[in-house]
Amino acid sequence: MAGTDSSQRGDADTIDAAGAPAVILVEPQLGQNIGMAARAMLNCGLTDLRLVNPRDGWPSEPARAAASGADLVIDQARIYATAADAAADLNLVVATTARSRDMTKRVLTPRRAAEEIRHIYAESGARTGILFGREAKGLTNDEVALADAILNVPLNPAFSSLNLAQAVLLVGYEWRLMGLDVPAEDLAMPKTTRPADHQDLVHLFEHLESELETCGFLQPPERAPTMVRNLRNLFGRARLTDQEVRILRGVIVALRRGPRSPDAEE
Repeated sequence: MAGTDSSQRGDADTIDAAGAPAVILVEPQLGQNIGMAARAMLNCGLTDLRLVNPRDGWPSEPARAAASGADLVIDQARIYATAADAAADLNLVVATTARSRDMTKRVLTPRRAAEEIRHIYAESGARTGILFGREAKGLTNDEVALADAILNVPLNPAFSSLNLAQAVLLVGYEWRLMGLDVPAEDLAMPKTTRPADHQDLVHLFEHLESELETCGFLQPPERAPTMVRNLRNLFGRARLTDQEVRILRGVIVALRRGPRSPDAEE
């Protein structure tokens, strides 16, 4: 999904990121992967990036280029020697893995992990973090053992591998979603229009029904009430704007008038 609304670049994020989890990338191999993960982080309002022994060193120009403007995350990134060092100041750590481990730990979905991270921060201000493993082989068992819980994404068991940025975006999105109060559906429209008033719709219905009765469409008479209700339900589901109502009424007038003669156009 490409595109950023440049008109909103200067706007502050509406979500409270004070309790956002740290993103810990353990021995990431390529700067490009780090950059794409940083981009995914900032998409979701996450800014605390911690890198454990990045293979190609740090800072990294390929990472900055791949971040596509997420310089805030790149500039603030901190380097650690081990995963234990990166997680030392955190109160809750969740380790991401697609493989089953021979250890007893709670296994959370991304949504449940997001709920827990937000809940623990709201209750105590606890600092949290999410461990992401190496691109090729993930986290070691010792690194998973550092975590309080495992995060596992319920994907196709026959093909559950995600690249680093995908994994960060998926987990970050669930965390962000938990802090947003947005409707599941909305109606976007230009500022020059508005949803049609009920009165506007009634006038449209009456206008259309009058013309349909005149032309003999509402036949037989005993079925006319049902046909009228169906037409009203049809337009009601469309959630028309005031501009669309005006267009439809113009269409009715034009159809009632019939085709214009060439002489009339001159």
